[in-house]
Amino acid sequence: MTAKSRDMSTDLAQNARDYARIKAAILYLEAHFRDQPGLDEVARAGGLSPHHFQRLFRRWAGISPKRFGQFLTLDYAKAQLEASATLLDAAYDAGLSGPSRLHDLFVTYEAMSPGAFKKGGDGVDIAWGVHPSPFGPCFIGLTEHGICALGFADDANGIVQAEFERRWPAARFLQDRAATAPVAARIFGGQPTGDAPLRLVLAGTNFQLKVWEALLRIPPGRLTSYHALGESLGLSRSARAVGGAVAANPISYLIPCHRVIRRTGRLSNYEWGPNRKRIMLGWEAARFGPTSSAASRSTATRLR
Repeated sequence: MTAKSRDMSTDLAQNARDYARIKAAILYLEAHFRDQPGLDEVARAGGLSPHHFQRLFRRWAGISPKRFGQFLTLDYAKAQLEASATLLDAAYDAGLSGPSRLHDLFVTYEAMSPGAFKKGGDGVDIAWGVHPSPFGPCFIGLTEHGICALGFADDANGIVQAEFERRWPAARFLQDRAATAPVAARIFGGQPTGDAPLRLVLAGTNFQLKVWEALLRIPPGRLTSYHALGESLGLSRSARAVGGAVAANPISYLIPCHRVIRRTGRLSNYEWGPNRKRIMLGWEAARFGPTSSAASRSTATRLR
């Protein structure tokens, strides 16, 4: 691991500790944002002093707790949904996933052959490791061709691994944190512009692959509905099937299924917990939403 990767890993571990310590306060904000709670009240929910909480929250989210709370409101979600159809159309027309991919991260993917998919990964070795992330412990699985699994847990207890063993029943899982640590640092800790794309290895039906590719075109800080996602694929009457494919996404966060919500503006369930989905969306909106300074500085992502 290079010195830069070690520095990113250190920052990542700090962000993970911050997440664990302020999670209760974020959930309190989400539940009480209509009451406009003050700093003292929110800090108390997180078990911290107001001064310490303010500093900690800014370090993790990049904005104040009050500003973060604004991104959790139903009105914000609805406003994002109103623009979702044109957002997806523009992204497809440009051949891009949007104007602001997190950390200027390049992503490309390849699909397993139908035969290999049916065999459940027979003959495939998957190196795996659990690492800190801004959203709790993160499970990462790698084949020789790229990332095949990414999921989250509230603790590193093996439940996430069991989920991916179910997806790849014939593969051989080998714990190798040395192999997965640089990937975790790159995904969540940032990367220099110009690095080679992160490669994803997807195992799914043709329909699922089509939906997952559409998810890659939703920029950070923006939301869409299951209905709008289906319309963008010419499947306006198949929202339920689209939702099933979204839920089956094996590489969470990089394939951003968390950016799809119901047309009412309500957040639906998320494989790794609805509270984590809310926190992810608020965290991204703070950095990449239409009013954030980061959004105007970021560059486009290629999907090859």
